[in-house]
Amino acid sequence: MIALDDIRRHLVSHRPVLLSPEQRTHAAVALILRQGTSGLQILFVERAAREGDPWSGDVGFPGGKVEPTDNSAQAAAERETREEIGLDLKNTSYLGRLSDLPGVRLPILVSCFVYGSKEPVPLHLSEELRDAFWVSLDHLTQPGAQVRAQVLFRGEAMDCPAIRLPLPEKPLLWGLTYRLLMQFLEILNNPAGDGKSCLERKP
Repeated sequence: MIALDDIRRHLVSHRPVLLSPEQRTHAAVALILRQGTSGLQILFVERAAREGDPWSGDVGFPGGKVEPTDNSAQAAAERETREEIGLDLKNTSYLGRLSDLPGVRLPILVSCFVYGSKEPVPLHLSEELRDAFWVSLDHLTQPGAQVRAQVLFRGEAMDCPAIRLPLPEKPLLWGLTYRLLMQFLEILNNPAGDGKSCLERKP
């Protein structure tokens, strides 16, 4: 069974590509894992429906805009996580970061930082969120979870890759969060020291 230490090792060996925001809005998010009874789980948030918000009602990771008062993108991800779900990431383990990703349809650059906890993670949602929920890593890596589907973005229907979550009432996972998740899973699939990806490890 994959463990947080496996993920840390893979992220330590990963050399993330860091980009300058230039004319893009810089945002930072936190990919948070916890040790569940049946393996690792990833935390997702469902944003509240808000007029003018391009991510209104979408599923994503906690996070938001990097402000001038933030010392770094990582500090912004930690601040936004405290504000949105009431979780102080300093009480978890920092595991590493992913490569920065630019938006395709919006002028945004997203930095993603990965954290893990072996203890229960208490959550207190802000009004910006409708829900927060955990999804097992096993589900996210099942081929059947990945689909191509039509999604609406600013009133325009688009065909794109997505993940169907195991909670039927939840929206599809797509866009930048999908791309960050796929990057994370690809890192875990890179060969480890024993020649196996950590997703192939057996209990």
